[in-house]
Amino acid sequence: MTLTELRYLVNLDKERHFGRAAERSFVSQPTLSVALKKLEDELGVILFERNRGEARPTPVGERIIEQARRVLSEARLIEDLARDGRDEIAGPLRLGAIYTVGPYLLPSLVPLLRTRAPQMPLMIEENFTAKLLEQLRDNELDVILVALPVDLNGLQAWPVYDEDFVVVMPPDHRWADTQNIPAKQLAGEKLLLLGPGHCFREQVIEACPKCVDADADGPKPQTGSSLETIRHMVVSGLGITVLPRSSVDNRPEDSLLLARPFVPPAPTRRIALVWRKTFPRRKAIAMLRETILASGIKGVTMLPDADAPGD
Repeated sequence: MTLTELRYLVNLDKERHFGRAAERSFVSQPTLSVALKKLEDELGVILFERNRGEARPTPVGERIIEQARRVLSEARLIEDLARDGRDEIAGPLRLGAIYTVGPYLLPSLVPLLRTRAPQMPLMIEENFTAKLLEQLRDNELDVILVALPVDLNGLQAWPVYDEDFVVVMPPDHRWADTQNIPAKQLAGEKLLLLGPGHCFREQVIEACPKCVDADADGPKPQTGSSLETIRHMVVSGLGITVLPRSSVDNRPEDSLLLARPFVPPAPTRRIALVWRKTFPRRKAIAMLRETILASGIKGVTMLPDADAPGD
């Protein structure tokens, strides 16, 4: 068996479809199918049940796939260790970021990092927190930017900045002249939230649990697919929303929207870099963090004195 065959195996488990697994592996579907059939013949077991293009691992297949993930992770570590012996700031860095961070940080981060570390281009993936953690643990990403807390089993986190949440509304809303908004008052408003899967949605609900209480009086929240979509929905008059301050302060001034802070203490989140404990390019992580601190992103409180985690 080869590492390539093991990658096909893991990709098919992720996609559960031969066509999509082939696309993920950058090969044709026949190439992937033949390689996996060869692997099954070599091992003498059926790894996947096939049914009209759908593929589901057999019980023995699940155990072999789990071991394949470990083998691929160790193989990638060999490459990382070899790079560590050269220059940690040389070579691409695979960065993941949650959807509510990337659009507001990356425009200032990427050009500055290009200047500071021209030999370390970023390969960027935006996704949900759960998916980014999965990709990080599967060695598909090197480091991710997510909101704490997350499960740090086998991982390390280095906080980068804090940011408050703000209430965003049309200029003619009855709260337009209010300086600070009590979080509990959101429950009586037409509130627009991100859909399930977004950690920011859960953080807003934590600040105002009654907003999604099925037994509570008042309108029920509506959902949007992204912060920018929700912003347009607010402009159109569908309701109000809660946004991280960076998503407001790092855009051109918008006369169609008003942002108001919460009554202290405001709901807040902490954004951190998270990576595998085995990842050897610590200087690359430090360079990335230093560049974020120097990027000039607005609306956040940088944490320059946050201690780097030990080994």
